[in-house]
Amino acid sequence: MKKISFVLLFCFFASGAFAGDKWSDAEKKIPLKPLQEFQFLAYYFNQGVYNNIYAQNDFLKGQTVGRLYGGNTTTTGEQSSYFEQRLIPFIIYQPKLMDGKAILRMSFEIDWTWGDASYGAGGNFGSALSADQVNLQTQNLELELIPKTGWAVNLGLQRLYDTANNPYRTFFNTMTYTGYRLMYWGTDAVGISVRRDYDTSRWKTGYYQFYENHIQQNDDVAMWEMVYERDITPTWKQGFSAWYVYDRGNGEGGASVLGQGLNSPMNSYNGTFKFNLENTPERPYKADILWLGSFWNRNAEFTLGRWMFSGFAVANLGKVHLKNEKWEKAADILGMSANVRAGYKYGQTAEDIVTLDMVFASGDGDGIKDEKYTGVITGNTYGSPGGIFISHGAYLLFPHGNVVNRYIAAVTDISNMGNGLIGGTFNLHKDIVPHKFSAKVGLAAAMSPYTTEYSGNYMGTELNAKLSFQPKVFMNIELHAAYLALGDFYNSSAVNGVGSYDEPEFKSAKPANPWTAFVVFKWLLF
Repeated sequence: MKKISFVLLFCFFASGAFAGDKWSDAEKKIPLKPLQEFQFLAYYFNQGVYNNIYAQNDFLKGQTVGRLYGGNTTTTGEQSSYFEQRLIPFIIYQPKLMDGKAILRMSFEIDWTWGDASYGAGGNFGSALSADQVNLQTQNLELELIPKTGWAVNLGLQRLYDTANNPYRTFFNTMTYTGYRLMYWGTDAVGISVRRDYDTSRWKTGYYQFYENHIQQNDDVAMWEMVYERDITPTWKQGFSAWYVYDRGNGEGGASVLGQGLNSPMNSYNGTFKFNLENTPERPYKADILWLGSFWNRNAEFTLGRWMFSGFAVANLGKVHLKNEKWEKAADILGMSANVRAGYKYGQTAEDIVTLDMVFASGDGDGIKDEKYTGVITGNTYGSPGGIFISHGAYLLFPHGNVVNRYIAAVTDISNMGNGLIGGTFNLHKDIVPHKFSAKVGLAAAMSPYTTEYSGNYMGTELNAKLSFQPKVFMNIELHAAYLALGDFYNSSAVNGVGSYDEPEFKSAKPANPWTAFVVFKWLLF
C-alpha cells in the first residue's frame, strides 16, 4: 500500500511539473503584447562634399541628375563645397483584422542641400533659415495582398527592380548584386505585380503604366515583365527574364518638361541615346521594345564560401515607326549587353574581399541613318533615373549611390549615349577591425567602341578610396575620395559640353579632370 501511495504521489507531482513546463512554453509562445499594426523605419543620410563639379545652369540649384558634361550643364573646373541631407521614412500598416493577408506600405523622401530655400513649396528644398518648406515627396504607396503562403500581389506605386527578389523583403544590397543589378530597371512605377516564391525558385510578372495622357487616346507608355529564377545548387542561381515596353507617348510624360522616350530631351541629361525622329504631334512615333535576358550568380554576397561569381546577358530588340501618310519604319533595334563580376574573400568578414567587375554594351556609330540602332536601351530612357548601376565601387566614372540631389557620373547609362561601353572596376576591401573599421581602394577604367569625329576611344581612369567606421549596428561614418583622369574621348564638343548640341561637332579643349571628397553619416533606423 505504501508503495502504491508513493507511486501515486510521484505521478501527481510529476504531472504537475510537466504541466508547469507546458504552461511555461505556452507563455513563451503567446506574445505578452499584441503584434503592432503600425511599423516605422527610416534611412537617414547626411554628407559634406568638396569637389570641382557643378551645374552651369543656375535654375537647377544643384538638383542635377545624369551624365557629366551632358544636357544637365554639369562641368568641372571650379571648386565647390556643400552639405546634403536626406530622410526616407517607411510607414507599414498591417491590420490584425486581415490576419496578415494585407499590408499597406508608404515611403517618402525629404531631401535638401543645407541653406537652399525656405517658405516655399517643392521637392529637394527646405533648409534655409526658418525652413517651413513644403517638400514631402512620395516614393511608394502600395498594397501587398497575400492570398496564400508564397504568393504576393502588389498594387499601386511600387519598386520596379530588375531582379526576381521581392524588394520589400530583401536587403537593398542584395538587389544591387543579383539579377541585372538595377542596371536596366531600378526605380519606382505604378502598376500591379504578382510574385510566387517556392523553396528553390521564384518568379514575378507585372504590368506598369509609365505614362497616361488622354484616356480616350492611344498615347500611353506601358511595360510588361516576366522574371524567373531557380536555385540550381545551394550556391548557384540561374534566371531568365523578358520585358516589353509599349511606347505610344511620342516623347511626352516623364520628368517635368523633359518628357520621356526615344526622342525626348531627357536623353541628353541621362546619357542615353536620342533617336532623331523629327516627330511632332501631327507626326507621332510608335515603338515596341523587347528585352530578353539571362542572369546568374554563385555566392553573390560571399555568404556561402570564399569565391563569388555573377553575371548577365541581355538582347535588346524592337521596332520604331514614324507616321507620315502611313506608318513607316524609322529604325530596327538590335543591341547586346553583358556583365561579369568575380571575387574572392581572403579573410574572415564580408569586407575582406577583392572583386573584379566588367561590363560591355554594344554601340552604334551612325545613329539611325541606316534605319538601324545596334546600341542598348535601358530604363533611363523613360525615367530620371530609371536604372541605377551603383554597386561597382567607382565614384566618378560610374555613378555612386551616396547622393541626395546630385546623381552625376561620366557614364550614368551603359549605352554611353549609344556609343557603347567596355569598362570595369577593381576593388580591394579590408576589415582592419572586424565589423568596426574597414578600408577600400579601387580602380576603374572604360573605353567607348564608337566615337565622334574629334574624339578618341579612351574615356578615363579613376582611382578611389574609402574609410568606414561603424560605431553602432546599421550606423556608419565614412570618408570617401576619388579622382578621374579623363581620356581623349572628351576632346569633342559633342561629349564634353562645350558649345551647343545642335552645332556641328568640333574639337575643343578637354575639361578639367573631375575629383571629389566627402564625409558621410548613415543610419538605418528600426
